[in-house]
This record gives sequence, C-alpha cells and structure tokens, in this order.
Amino acid sequence: MPVTILFSYNAALLYQILAVVLLLIVAFSIVLKKALKERSLRKTAEEKLKDLHYKVQNLEMETIKHKLNPHLFKNVLNSIQSHAYQTYHALDKLAGVLDYILYESDDQLVSINQEVKFAENLIEINRIKLSPLFDLNVKVDMGKYGIVLNEPLVPPLIFATLIENAFKHADIQNEDAFISIRMVFHHGKLVLEVANKISEQPMLRKEHSGFGSGSLQKRLEAVYGPHYKLDKEIKDRIYKVSLKIDVIEYKDKMHTGG
Repeated sequence: MPVTILFSYNAALLYQILAVVLLLIVAFSIVLKKALKERSLRKTAEEKLKDLHYKVQNLEMETIKHKLNPHLFKNVLNSIQSHAYQTYHALDKLAGVLDYILYESDDQLVSINQEVKFAENLIEINRIKLSPLFDLNVKVDMGKYGIVLNEPLVPPLIFATLIENAFKHADIQNEDAFISIRMVFHHGKLVLEVANKISEQPMLRKEHSGFGSGSLQKRLEAVYGPHYKLDKEIKDRIYKVSLKIDVIEYKDKMHTGG
C-alpha cells in the first residue's frame, strides 16, 4: 500500500475517532446538564415541600375563622409529594393557597382579583386528585373593570366553601360526573356559579350541610346586607349554587356611609 494512501487512511480513521470522541463529550455534557437541572429542581421541590409542611402545621395549630379544613391540604400535599417532580407546578398553587389563608385572610376585605386568584389555585390543587378524563369545566371572565377589581370589596375566602363542597361531594366515579365552576364580573356584579353531579349518598340533603352550617350566609349578610343573593338547588342529583354580589351598589354604600 503506498505511503500516501496509508497516510490518508490513517488520517480519515483519526478524524472518525475524534468525531466519535467529540460526540461522546457533547452527549455526556447534555446528560450531565440535564441531571444537574433535575437535581436542582428536585432540591427546590424538597425545600418547597418542607415549607408547605410547616405551613400546614401552622394552619392546624391555629384556630382560624372562616378557614378551610387543614385535612384538605394534608391530602393534597401527600398526593403532590408522591410524584413531586411531575406535578411541580402544583406546589406553587398550594403555596399560594396556604399563603392566602395564613396571611391575606386576616384582612377584613380583599380585592376581587385576589379572591379569584385564590379560587383558581384552589381549583388547580384539587384537579390533581381527579382523572385526566374527568369533566372539570372552569370559566373566569372578569371583563375590563381593572380599577374595581383591585379594590378591597370582598371578604377573603368567600368562594372557598362553595368550591370546596363541589370537590368534596362530587360523584367522581360515575362516567357522567362533572364539576362546573364559573366566576364572572359583569355589569357591576360578581357572580360565582358552581354545579356538580353529587353522590347517591344524601350528604348534601342534610339540614346543616352545604354552606358550612350557615357561616357563609352569615358572613354575606354581615358584609353586604341586601346587596347579595345566594341560591342553591338539587335536582336529578345535580347540585347547583349561585352567589351574586352587587359590588358596585355595595361600593356606593361604603362611600356614602349608608
């Protein structure tokens, strides 16, 4: 074999070896980078889980008026922890809900935007307990009332009981089960409508069930007087509740001192 041909052959072989080595280095770098990123995410998730555990413990230790049942958050936290990496976004939702309950709910009134954001987070952390095929329909339409939406006009956690009841009492096992939640601000009125298929067990038909033993209505009456309407209906195992608050009328009453 001539020297030039042998040299060309060896050079080509060397280039191939170098190319393979470079590919291996690049592949190793990508794998290492991905592993470091996953490790960082896992560490962040673990730290957030510790923080959430601490908040849940604080929630249990305090006797907080108009708060949700802390067992709800324990169950959700356990569900998230079992597959924390895949549901990393749910940790932020749960953290937001706990922060709102522990800190914001001490305020006498919060803005509509704050309450709606809390409600959306509450829905999302409950969503992880449902099958991906479950019919959960959520609609939020706050219109274009930016200034009003940021004013302190609603009591904190005013939506909590109605939304929590939907997930608590929904018959999630049936193929025709559903939960529908609609939050709308239109023509000066804040509206929350919730509907769900309920279990055959007559839990919601008991005299003191539904609205948290009347505490919700008492809060609404104390704050809004005649400027709200709360209706519920059970028909064909479908539970519907509608809360309408005339926020503009209430705001005008506050400004006039009426």
